[in-house]
Amino acid sequence: MSYTEHAFFFDCEGEALPGIVAVPEAETGVGVLIVVGGPQYRVGSHRQFVTLARGLAAAGIACMRFDCRGMGDGAGDSREFDAHANDIEAAVERFRLAVPCLRRVLLLGLCDGATGSALYVGSGHGVDGLVLINPWVCTEEGASRTFLRHYYARRILDGAWWRKLTSGQFGVRDSLRHFMMNTRNSLQSAFKPAARQLPEQFLDALQRASCPCLVVLSGRDLVAREFEDSMKKLPGFGELLSSGRVEMIRVDAADHTFSLSDTAAALTEIGADWIRRTWTSSGALASDEQLRSK
Repeated sequence: MSYTEHAFFFDCEGEALPGIVAVPEAETGVGVLIVVGGPQYRVGSHRQFVTLARGLAAAGIACMRFDCRGMGDGAGDSREFDAHANDIEAAVERFRLAVPCLRRVLLLGLCDGATGSALYVGSGHGVDGLVLINPWVCTEEGASRTFLRHYYARRILDGAWWRKLTSGQFGVRDSLRHFMMNTRNSLQSAFKPAARQLPEQFLDALQRASCPCLVVLSGRDLVAREFEDSMKKLPGFGELLSSGRVEMIRVDAADHTFSLSDTAAALTEIGADWIRRTWTSSGALASDEQLRSK
């Protein structure tokens, strides 16, 4: 499906933010607003967000990407990912003006952009859906456990790692220090008093939100592994999955930013298919076969 793009600036509390919309030829009433994590801007690593926005538009889904304040070409001071509510709200309003036919607006975010989107919706702001890619729920002890379980364990089975070790090319002292630090942090966490950390905040936000949510996780990403490990410890997340309101899909070949062309295409198809199944009739958006031919 063909689409057009146009750029503009819009206001957020007196600061000018840039936005770019990709609008499909056939209006479907469904739009995706890409919320960028930091430090990053609307183009994305290896043009990830450009590719994603155009792919969704080719599937019949209007898409807007923008810079938050203090990021990319956005004016003003930068803010942490959990303080972008006003930026997102202003972008949603401008998106609706740019594409008047929109009936539903979804937020899509990667890493802390995903977490910021969930916190935005969980705080009472209304959008119709969430697409969360490798959400950031990092804690010191969680990162330590993730490295121990998913990084060091894999290294032990890696022949190239052992060849480096025996040839003297491997920094044994620094690696051992890093390993011991992660082990210590992981063990110490068992004796710390319970605290409401980022994984709990993320889950609480999803529970408060009433909209459908898609979580997409990369198979080759420690951020995704920490998310999985953290959520497994919180029974409420399993209940959300069982309810059907939250769906989780894993793309085994993908890295954190879906840098390979085939995994980038898979991400676009997964998102378009989920939106099609959730909100539109089978004829409202381009089919999977049409999308693959683009």
